[in-house]
Amino acid sequence: MAKPRDLRRPGHAVSPIGEKLPATGPGHAFSRFASRTADLAGSYWAFIITLAFILAWLVSGPLFHFSDTWQLIANTVTTLVTSLMVFLIQNTQNRDSRAIHLKLDELLRASPGARKEFMEAEEEDLDEIVREKAIVDEADPNPPARKHVGNGRPH
Repeated sequence: MAKPRDLRRPGHAVSPIGEKLPATGPGHAFSRFASRTADLAGSYWAFIITLAFILAWLVSGPLFHFSDTWQLIANTVTTLVTSLMVFLIQNTQNRDSRAIHLKLDELLRASPGARKEFMEAEEEDLDEIVREKAIVDEADPNPPARKHVGNGRPH
């Protein structure tokens, strides 16, 4: 039986990262909770359930004579749920963003022609990112037809 070929380029050996850290502690528990909640909150059923609550609230208005308490309950629940969802969704987005940056950094390290100075672009100001994008666009031998080379922005 033939041995599988090593498809890596010479000089670009991938070093092992070792064992992964154990997924424990309150940070891991919150990350799992945030991921599951974000998945559920973005589902079709979450929308239907929320719509049902809104309709129930509207229908209950005449029963409570559209009182200030009736409105206050809706406003309070809305504010609390929105505040919690902001933190949960932000946690999920932060994790996803960091994972994507890690993967892109690894691809940059493995590509011999890649410019390593772009590996920490997410830490730079927007003006610097736009400037660097213009540099990359100018170096592009085959820019897309819609792209105007020089200012880093499509026209």
